[in-house]
Amino acid sequence: MYEQIQGQIKSEIISLNLKPGDVLPSIRSLAKELKVSIITTKRAYEELEKEGFIQTVAGKGTFVANQNSERLKEIAKYEIECKLEEIIRQAKAVGVSFEEWIEISKNLFEEV
Repeated sequence: MYEQIQGQIKSEIISLNLKPGDVLPSIRSLAKELKVSIITTKRAYEELEKEGFIQTVAGKGTFVANQNSERLKEIAKYEIECKLEEIIRQAKAVGVSFEEWIEISKNLFEEV
């Protein structure tokens, strides 16, 4: 569960829906809102802080950390590559050819 919380917050930061300096909910209030353990939200916040996505200021709260936009773009590209790698493995496993893969990708890219 903490990975889901961590992933959602990270996605919001990478997509710039959450901007540097934005205040995040307290661990306690987020846990209450999501109906999960405080330990779960604490772990998600700790992981995000280790990765440099957020920073906690004692007595003030937790904020989105200042990030270099190029670094965020690189992180996003890496995550896309990981997801694509998994999907390509699945496609190969069911016999999708390279040409079919390109056609599928092209069609989806144009639709979205």
